[in-house]
Amino acid sequence: MHTRTIHSVLKRTLPLLALTLALVARSEGAEPIEAKPPAAQNKLPSAPPSPPHSGTEEAHFSPEQQLTHGSVRIGGHGIDYDAYAGTLVVHPKSYDDVPQNAPQDEDKKPQPEASMFYVAYFRSIARGAARDGGGVAGDSARPITFLYNGGPGSSSVWLHMGAFGPRRVVTLDHGQTPAAPYSLINNDDCLLDVTDLVFVDAPGTGFSRIAGKDREKAFYGVDQDAHAFADFITQFLSKYGRWNSPKYLFGESYGTTRSAVLVNELEQERLVNVNGVILLSQILNFDASPDGPELNPGIELPYELALPTYAATAWYHHLLPGSPPDLQALLTQVEGFAMGDYARALEQPALLGAQQQEQIAQRLHDYTGLSLEYLKKANLRIDGGEFEHTLQGGTDSTTGRLDTRFSGPSMNPLDKEASYDPQTAAIASAYVSTFNDYVRTQLKFGADKIYKPEIDVDKTWDYQHQPPGAPMPLPISTNVMPDLAAALKYDPDLHIMLNGGYFDLATPFYEGIYEMHHLPMPERLQANIEYHYYRSGHMVYAHEPALVQLHANVADFIRRTSSGRATGTGAVASQIAQQGADEAGG
Repeated sequence: MHTRTIHSVLKRTLPLLALTLALVARSEGAEPIEAKPPAAQNKLPSAPPSPPHSGTEEAHFSPEQQLTHGSVRIGGHGIDYDAYAGTLVVHPKSYDDVPQNAPQDEDKKPQPEASMFYVAYFRSIARGAARDGGGVAGDSARPITFLYNGGPGSSSVWLHMGAFGPRRVVTLDHGQTPAAPYSLINNDDCLLDVTDLVFVDAPGTGFSRIAGKDREKAFYGVDQDAHAFADFITQFLSKYGRWNSPKYLFGESYGTTRSAVLVNELEQERLVNVNGVILLSQILNFDASPDGPELNPGIELPYELALPTYAATAWYHHLLPGSPPDLQALLTQVEGFAMGDYARALEQPALLGAQQQEQIAQRLHDYTGLSLEYLKKANLRIDGGEFEHTLQGGTDSTTGRLDTRFSGPSMNPLDKEASYDPQTAAIASAYVSTFNDYVRTQLKFGADKIYKPEIDVDKTWDYQHQPPGAPMPLPISTNVMPDLAAALKYDPDLHIMLNGGYFDLATPFYEGIYEMHHLPMPERLQANIEYHYYRSGHMVYAHEPALVQLHANVADFIRRTSSGRATGTGAVASQIAQQGADEAGG
């Protein structure tokens, strides 16, 4: 989850501003349960959980760990689990863990580092189970999935308490959830039936913290953030003996941006392949976002890609002329119009005659429910915030951004665009309150700490990104499509699963489809990508029927791609056996 910010323009202007400032500067010369984690019992080689600090500087943080036990029922079957709540300490890319290599004049300066909080759930091994090579039976063969939300600046509380953790908060489906007390129930759609789970809070969010000189610069940025997660994951694999487990990344919202950079870094810089990347509510190219496209004139794509979501939303609220009954048939028509006649009209506005403008405006009216007068006054271009404010403006109601099924009273009916998100207002308190209670009373962590569900990083986040093959970070709007394409080319057996909600106006579902279809890679690799869409919003799991479908789809994806990875160990074994037979026969 993330809320609309008044700083959305910074995503496009900050890179250019940073480049200008750089050029100017150059011209001027300028009490816990004691327990052994699985790694202590596993014979796989393991690295230290946290590198030593260089020189004479003192550590800002130390790793923490707390072990508890629990049980969850999934599909009518009970699953016992071990829960590890703790932190690992990570460092910027420039960090050197050899003290002798530290510059002498830097020794006493407080170097930046981050303490990253996580909650890991491991399926327990039954007592008396057979031992495999001194380790826990089946442990290293079990898939492990790292999950995180986005923002940037969001903790993982949303996926943890709403989607796949063993306990799930109950909220109303598309209305205001009453204030506490809230209900926390067994999560029948927890993913522990197919994979162990690690929910990770980004640096500075949740219980994660950053410290040291230039700490924001070291961790708040597209590339800096991905490096911190890569550092975390490799440390985690060592600490818990999971190097030989099938590995998955699950990112939501900006977490999908992170995943594209992260999977490429894991593969090419750390030589760690993953089995699959699961993307929920995708945004890879920020130039395609429906937030503030009027500040980027000449780029018409955001209006085109958001149109199917506008249509789905108006359909849901029964505001379309003629009340078309079939959502799928409607979306097929709108997608064709968006990338056809509508796109052509937007690409030649100065040449568009009055009659043609009237025709396009009429089609937009048919697909959005917005008035012809409003559409023509807007020059046929409606951004996300304007649509949210205007669609139900006749009743002074604001339509949701994260989930357009939600509505709420408009803060100011005279505003140009929505000033808040009704879904966030409706359910966020339930998530935050239940997690703060759960983490302390059941996971026994954080009694004297403050949990930060979201932090404001708009003014400090570095959106400049260095894509594969570029010599430096580029002063352009963030686009990590080349990273995901490079990861697929580097490992042609990597599998991608894209999930989205039809009623998501933060990251419109059709934007994800467009991005995937335009990845710069051989066409044959498109077969590695699968698509799943739901009648829900950004947080697909907030709609319980969609959560059931999401669990079934993700579980199936993991089962199919963890058992030999289609051309992995199972196929390799068959190839070796066939090769042996051929040689024996030859």
